[in-house]
Amino acid sequence: MTAAAVRPRRRRRISPTQATRRVVQSLFLAFIVFAALRHNLVDEAASASIDALCPFGGLETLWRWLATGEFVPKTHPSNIVLGIGLLLATIVSGAAFCGWICPFGTLQDALTWLRERLHIREVGVPDKLDRWLRYGRFVTLALILYMTISTVKLWFADYDPYRTIFGLGWLFEFNAVEQWPAYTIALAILVASFFIPRFWCKYTCPLGGALSLIGHVSLLRIRRTDAACKSCALCSRPCPVGIDVEKANPLVSTNCIGCLACVETCPRHGALDVQFMPVHWFNTLRTLGRRPAPAAITLEEGETR
Repeated sequence: MTAAAVRPRRRRRISPTQATRRVVQSLFLAFIVFAALRHNLVDEAASASIDALCPFGGLETLWRWLATGEFVPKTHPSNIVLGIGLLLATIVSGAAFCGWICPFGTLQDALTWLRERLHIREVGVPDKLDRWLRYGRFVTLALILYMTISTVKLWFADYDPYRTIFGLGWLFEFNAVEQWPAYTIALAILVASFFIPRFWCKYTCPLGGALSLIGHVSLLRIRRTDAACKSCALCSRPCPVGIDVEKANPLVSTNCIGCLACVETCPRHGALDVQFMPVHWFNTLRTLGRRPAPAAITLEEGETR
């Protein structure tokens, strides 16, 4: 059974690492909710909206900022700063932002926790469909960047479930007539994430798609040591994004969100470790620079071209 299929999760005492992660997630979630409440309840000009606190806004406005020195409306210098900070963090630790900081990821984890407490079974996605659906993040990313550059506005803001949910407009300025597409998308994502852990993260999130690409040059990676691994697949069961960790060869997929649940679950010492991997860069460059010359093609015995 692979990670895309339904896997029962064993109840066990929460580890110090996972307890810390949940505390960190809760703090960032509380901060974003506080910022949204303050923006809606206080003078909007005197408080930042969640648009200004989103690192993806830095990617959306980057092209216009480089070309003209101006920003796409509703974005701010803070978006560029947060975007650069996230870029550097991703180069160091991969997509740990998704597993430790992102409020939307925290909300989806909470939905999974609720479903498990209600003893409702997870909906399994067939392996082949799961592989194809994961490309949805890159399609969404490309579409958003193209439309933002073409229209010179935050085109995705009208549909973004993160902004719809955490902007709290549904609470303070509910408008079903004009905002029904955003409400429908947000509700659909929440329902899907209740039955499929981290649905948005795995299949649709444009920022997650960008981070998974950058993650290929990340310095900290989870590495599986084949000699110590017995392929029991226990490490894959707690993975919130459905990675087949036991099949890592040797590095775990860049879809990893750095929650470290797999490392803690593994019963074999040394089978899974977080390793500092700058050598991965050098080995790749060395391989490219040392490709052997093609062998001569034999036409007849004793004769070469």
